[in-house]
Amino acid sequence: MAAAPAPAQPRGATAVLVLADGSVIWGQGFGAEGVAVGEVCFNTAMTGYQEVISDPSYAGQIITFTFPHIGNVGANQDDIESPNPHALGCVVREPITPAASFRSTRNFDDWMRAWGRIGISGVDTRALTKRIRGSGAPNGVIAHNRVGNFDLRRLQAQAAGWPGLEGMDLASVISATQNYGWDEGLWTLAGGYALNHSNTNGPHVVAIDYGMKRNILRNLVAAGARVTVVPALATYEDIMALKPDGIFLSNGPGDPAATGSHAVPVIQKLLGAGTPMFGICLGHQLLALSVGARTIKMHQGHRGANHPVKRLDDGRVEITSMNHGFTVDTDTLPPTARATHISLFDGSLAGLELTDKPAFSVQYHPEASPGPQDSHYLFEKFVAGLGRAA
Repeated sequence: MAAAPAPAQPRGATAVLVLADGSVIWGQGFGAEGVAVGEVCFNTAMTGYQEVISDPSYAGQIITFTFPHIGNVGANQDDIESPNPHALGCVVREPITPAASFRSTRNFDDWMRAWGRIGISGVDTRALTKRIRGSGAPNGVIAHNRVGNFDLRRLQAQAAGWPGLEGMDLASVISATQNYGWDEGLWTLAGGYALNHSNTNGPHVVAIDYGMKRNILRNLVAAGARVTVVPALATYEDIMALKPDGIFLSNGPGDPAATGSHAVPVIQKLLGAGTPMFGICLGHQLLALSVGARTIKMHQGHRGANHPVKRLDDGRVEITSMNHGFTVDTDTLPPTARATHISLFDGSLAGLELTDKPAFSVQYHPEASPGPQDSHYLFEKFVAGLGRAA
């Protein structure tokens, strides 16, 4: 069905979201001026907007926040998950207000502007979210111009011409370009991030960066590991030269099958060497691809901090944070891979374990601590199983 004629530009509109089907949504701009094209998704988390926008897994995406009050606690240098934000921009309901938090060091509007990220406020995010749930995540263009000058026809052509995330290998684009060590632990109100230089005798974890969140590295350190990060394009020989006791496969953006074209052969060799392995999100999908399973694009994806996951071994439920638009097709798992966790929202696979290799993975983010810390045990399980005293 063709989109309805574009509504006339309201007085004072300085931003617009144009979808591939020609739908036009007006609002007030904040953050940087400019134009960005990507997939429009939604996130249901009530807090953590800085962590979300700086999560590398959101590369190529425009985030609709379902919680209406975004930006109200400002921004700081602690609550970021990568050196720079990766989401293209965000769509919010209420205007950005002055920061109301003792931890804030700058206004959210200023932070978005400094990083070149585009925001639009004044949008009926409930209606947009319902549209995405019904029709799937559309391609769209977000644009901000302080004088309200927009070429809607050109913007719609950009949205319609964008190829979408399927087939995109974004991990190799945003990954680290060289090896580096990590010794920063978890954050506390009293002391900030703890530096742990005492893990020199702990098991050595080599983390492959497909779009790594920093808090994953902090949890590995807190569990007692020595951590070295390597780029997404690191070879089997590069990794084994570091003498790893364990391999971590990180989260990341894009189509896992596209990233798998270079990642899967390396992971298969690592599995063949018997090196223990733990994967999160994209890393979970790449592990599954490495043993012959397939991944598929989801209708709307899972993005938020309130996702219940059931552990199949004991029936307990974890409240988790999720951010993925692809999933592993459970029906394609080989006999040597067993499901360990499922989503209670839709029954999709949320965790697996290999029965013939020391490797396991989860589709959610155990480092994100969405209120409770239900899933931190996974880091302890991984590091404790590496066979060396931490």
